[in-house]
Amino acid sequence: MTVNVVILAAGMGSRLGRSLPKPLTELSDGRTIMQQQHDNIRAAFGTDVTITTVVGYKLEHIIEAFPDVEYVYNEAYDQTNTSKSLLRALKATGKSGVLWLNGDVVFDPQALVRSASLVHADRSFVTVNTAKVSDEEVKYTVDAEGFINEISKQVVGGLGEAVGINYISSAHKQALIQQLKRVDDQDYFERGIELAIQHDGLRIEPVDISDLYAVEVDFAEDLERANLFV
Repeated sequence: MTVNVVILAAGMGSRLGRSLPKPLTELSDGRTIMQQQHDNIRAAFGTDVTITTVVGYKLEHIIEAFPDVEYVYNEAYDQTNTSKSLLRALKATGKSGVLWLNGDVVFDPQALVRSASLVHADRSFVTVNTAKVSDEEVKYTVDAEGFINEISKQVVGGLGEAVGINYISSAHKQALIQQLKRVDDQDYFERGIELAIQHDGLRIEPVDISDLYAVEVDFAEDLERANLFV
């Protein structure tokens, strides 16, 4: 089974204040954020994997750094959010399930190793932790059966943070595509997931990686924290 992985890397990442796309930010071990993602993907799934990167802002720098992967262009990268980048990627990857990552997440390689069995079983999931979360972070709740119920920055009483590593199964993919078409240009992809749960009955499992590190690098202090782990 070839695993299809998407990295969302179209945004401008202006909050970090760097001249290059945020995924090309160098970590303390000399790798870029995106290089550690590639390394983690290979560690979990070997060479039988197809990586598709959604690019926009200063795309030539990412393509030059990683010439051997597939690319999807979000030409409206400065007018849209992750919902429309993910939509483009899902439409470009055929009927198979897709594992996708935000392009600014620095994470423990075991996060993908732990979830590999669900990927191979083609079961939709969202990777989460149960840490205390702030207003800026994407939070989640679960239903009575333990499946994801709500997932957004606006969730009240969230159980923890959704860390930006997710999988949509081949059976659920078309429903998510249709809901991503519906959402506003400035919505995050999580809004599409919520709508697919509400209107299409998708059952999406939370995968708890609270014992592992996963840092979404938005600000300089996030980068400092990520560098404590790598």
